[in-house]
Amino acid sequence: MSVAAVKSDNRGIGVIARSNGVRGLWLLGLLLMLALLCVLSITIGARDVGLVDIVAALKGDTQTIGQAAVALRIPRTLLAVLAGAGLGLAGAIMQGVTRNPLADPGILGVNMGASLAVVIGVAWFNMDSADAYIWTAILGAGAAALFVYTIGSLGRGGATPLKLALAGAATSVAFSAMVIAVVLPRGDIAGGIRSWQIGGVGGATFERVLPVLPFLAVGFAISLLSARKLNSLALGDELAAGLGERVAAARAIASLGAILLCGAITAVCGPIGFLGLVVPHLCRLLIGVDHRWLLPFSAVGGACLLTLADVAGRIVARPSEIDVGIVTALIGAPFFIWIVRRQRVREL
Repeated sequence: MSVAAVKSDNRGIGVIARSNGVRGLWLLGLLLMLALLCVLSITIGARDVGLVDIVAALKGDTQTIGQAAVALRIPRTLLAVLAGAGLGLAGAIMQGVTRNPLADPGILGVNMGASLAVVIGVAWFNMDSADAYIWTAILGAGAAALFVYTIGSLGRGGATPLKLALAGAATSVAFSAMVIAVVLPRGDIAGGIRSWQIGGVGGATFERVLPVLPFLAVGFAISLLSARKLNSLALGDELAAGLGERVAAARAIASLGAILLCGAITAVCGPIGFLGLVVPHLCRLLIGVDHRWLLPFSAVGGACLLTLADVAGRIVARPSEIDVGIVTALIGAPFFIWIVRRQRVREL
């Protein structure tokens, strides 16, 4: 190898190292932002609290109103972080699996599939246990994802981004109508279902969060371990297969992680839309398309955005509050239109 080639290689290694170093600093910055948002989430609400109340509540004291408020906000903040991280990561996985810039658990009908399954379970089978909610939501999310991908794959050209987006939008609308049809005759559950359908983290308790943790842990692990496979899929199916990647298995495994996350989060929070669309795009602009970095960035970025949305919902409507599902929709809908106009629904 020539001296020039060696120098070129050394320069390339230096650029990669600096790039990874910058990405690491960005990730650290996001983690610090998440920590700050968690403090704000615990502090801000219908009643603001001080450091003394926070410290006392962390020790288990609930003698004053402020301490009791903090004790209620801690599990709510934990749920916002977990749900945001899961939805952001699931969105990045779905965009990578389908090579579709519009892929999102809400737009592709996955969240609504989970929602319909839960509503049917409650209305027709009197489902009431946490485990039943979670398993039913996961099965509904998986069935919806498979249905949308099958419909989007029909016809010439296979599963193009435009066909998947249209199939997902149509499926989401149809499932939403079916939810209404199931709930209408059941006035005894209609109020609770409508509140849950909005999507939110209010009223969270540790008893409500704990059952979902194993499912989220498995979903996070599968999704993060799929990073290299998604990098291969980004090269195209033929090239990925030529490099020794089992394309169908890679897609199935990565999709399983996203479905576990979407189903579990929908079961405990209700369907929260657009977050899985917005966060991966912002992270991709920041650190590029390498999924080894994009996936953890999307998880932390999603946690930041959902926690921020929850805090904003408490501030703008004091002493009442706006559920995060409404706040993320207000943010995500204009962003969706911008992506459609900018990307012209091209593949990633």
